[in-house]
Amino acid sequence: MTLRDKLAAVNLKATHQRLTILAAIEECHTHPSPEKIHKIIKPGNPTISLATVYNTLETFARVGLINKVASLSGNLRYDPNLQAHGHIYCYNTDEIIDYYDEELNKVIIDFFKKKKVNNLKIKNITLNINGDKLDKTKDVIIK
Repeated sequence: MTLRDKLAAVNLKATHQRLTILAAIEECHTHPSPEKIHKIIKPGNPTISLATVYNTLETFARVGLINKVASLSGNLRYDPNLQAHGHIYCYNTDEIIDYYDEELNKVIIDFFKKKKVNNLKIKNITLNINGDKLDKTKDVIIK
């Protein structure tokens, strides 16, 4: 699906700014902040302001093109990956790493069934784990 098709699918006009910002976030393969997106696009698009990037990313999140991601550093981050997955936030590097685990999702669903939580329909499981990224040559992985 092209960028234009993605915008059309959520009833957004394919403006130059939207196409540029959507392309940048999809090419990042990380969880960029609006400032990072602005830094990426600014050399080729000096007229796109940081405010436009913020507003456009908020619009994309509102219509479901991207997701907002919690960052304990307080920075606003976005994720173009709409597949069901969780995040590991690393305090010491400010990285957000994706992880996928269907077995863990099943454990969580089974937990709610066992606890007889009947008034909840789980649509998506997004588990956020917080920790420090370790140097594998020096640190123990789990303490």
